[in-house]
Amino acid sequence: METPLKKFLDNCYSEFIDEKAGRVADYIPELTKANPDHFGISVATIDGYLYEVGDTDVPFTIQSISKAFVFALALEELGEKIVESTIGVEPSGEAFNSIRLNRKDLPFNPMVNAGAIACSGLIYRSAKSQAFDLICKTISRLAGRNLDVDVAVFESERATGDRNRAIAWLLKNYSVLEGDVDEVLDIYFRQCAILVTARDLAIMAATLANRGVNPVTGEVVFSPKNVARTLSVMTSSGMYDYAGEWVYRVGVPAKSGVGGGIIASLPSQIGLGTFSPRLDGYGNSVRGIKVCENISAHFGLHVLNRGNDVQSSLVADYDMSGITSRKYRLPKEIKILNENSNRIRILELIGTLDFVKADFICRRILMNSNDIVVLDFRRVPGIFQSANLLFEGLAKIFNAQGQALILCGFEKGSALGGLLDKWVHNQENVRWFLSLNDAMEWAEGQIIEKYGVTENYDKVTELSQQELLKGLTDEEIIELEKLGMKKSYKSGECIIKADDSSQIVYFLLSGIVNVKVSNGAKLASLAPGMAFGEMALLDQNRTADVYSETDVLCFELTLKNYIIYREMYPSSAEHIVRNLGEILSG
Repeated sequence: METPLKKFLDNCYSEFIDEKAGRVADYIPELTKANPDHFGISVATIDGYLYEVGDTDVPFTIQSISKAFVFALALEELGEKIVESTIGVEPSGEAFNSIRLNRKDLPFNPMVNAGAIACSGLIYRSAKSQAFDLICKTISRLAGRNLDVDVAVFESERATGDRNRAIAWLLKNYSVLEGDVDEVLDIYFRQCAILVTARDLAIMAATLANRGVNPVTGEVVFSPKNVARTLSVMTSSGMYDYAGEWVYRVGVPAKSGVGGGIIASLPSQIGLGTFSPRLDGYGNSVRGIKVCENISAHFGLHVLNRGNDVQSSLVADYDMSGITSRKYRLPKEIKILNENSNRIRILELIGTLDFVKADFICRRILMNSNDIVVLDFRRVPGIFQSANLLFEGLAKIFNAQGQALILCGFEKGSALGGLLDKWVHNQENVRWFLSLNDAMEWAEGQIIEKYGVTENYDKVTELSQQELLKGLTDEEIIELEKLGMKKSYKSGECIIKADDSSQIVYFLLSGIVNVKVSNGAKLASLAPGMAFGEMALLDQNRTADVYSETDVLCFELTLKNYIIYREMYPSSAEHIVRNLGEILSG
């Protein structure tokens, strides 16, 4: 079944297929051979999904669209200092092939021919004879497949490229271009003759939208900061002399080429690639412009028309009133936690966190003074560096005030974990836990230690104090003790395995055990005075694993011996089952 976006693209194609305005580029003879009726639209999302309508697999030469990618490559290879000392970033107000430099005798920007040739020269300076191979390989990585050169177009451009030769010699004269002029021009002409499709362009644009990561292959092609610089210049200068009108009407970073292609890259959302060889007076595809205008207007994609509800970043904000972790607590510990429930605060976050959302979260946290604040990131797919810096600042404030900040809900080795770890490991007061329950458990322990008496879980809790045996007489407990045995387990030892036959009830005398499901998630932590494996009394199989968190001492009663005890003391056994029912009901 077609999605709403696919139906919309189909309608765009149908609406503009009969548009015959414009003409195929003729200043490069080989380009005149293009079929003027070809028309393709492709959209790539940042999760790697492709929408295609029309002639999206028809190859054509990339032409000036390559300028954006070679500029990004130059930033990657040589660094911003060298690139910015060689090429400006201001709109020119001149034709794209103007033989004119700015007041500093540098090309105006990398999107005009002078700037593009200078960029190719920088790659030549860095890679020498391997320069074009590096460019072609990089553009291929953007497309997610190996690309070739249209040799006929390359030779046609080289044969008719006198204006570009004049530009190159001007650059050479002002020491902008180093090395052999003809070799640099060959690199430039070849890069413009690389064959692509509308589908390729959409994936390339989506790679820029995805902060330099190809959403189809997952390969990192450019760094986020160099993508941002490239998109900035595309916004101001990517559409030739139509750039101002483009920003006004479409408002998405873009680059066009006289081969009939257009890329448009909406950061963090989509990449758009169109192909239609008929060009307007500016050298932009007539149909491509109309498609981009239509999509932007219909869906409100203009980058300066953005809404951001900061409160949508917060699913819940609460203290520990009426809730606890899954760890069993003794009555006196529960009393301490109830009296200090407002000292622990939990904020469950959602969505990609940017600057304003992180600021809102920080302000909300600092409105109250809590001993411990837990930030749950399990619904957060990503975080911008600006937001990361604000959270780092929050941690420093907490550190100065003696408060603790807990982060949970993500793997340490994940992309999100890698971003947060840039500052987390430098903060003494910041803790990380995989699950919210583990974070709550640690926070509870801190509150109990600070505002009460820390319980010694190594101290033996006798059978007479066991919750499951509550109400039994001393004589009944002594008789029960004769039928069981004490057994020790080392920390980390598996005591019960899920799906095992239930043959033993375990009374925890000392230490801590954790109840876990098959994926390792913790269901509960049990302390002395609690029993586990008690479902054996109801003749049910094990449903979870039980591991010792610390060294543990248990009193173990086999089901066979329990049946003997039940025959000896039927009312006592009935009392035990009644206690079990109360425990299970909660």
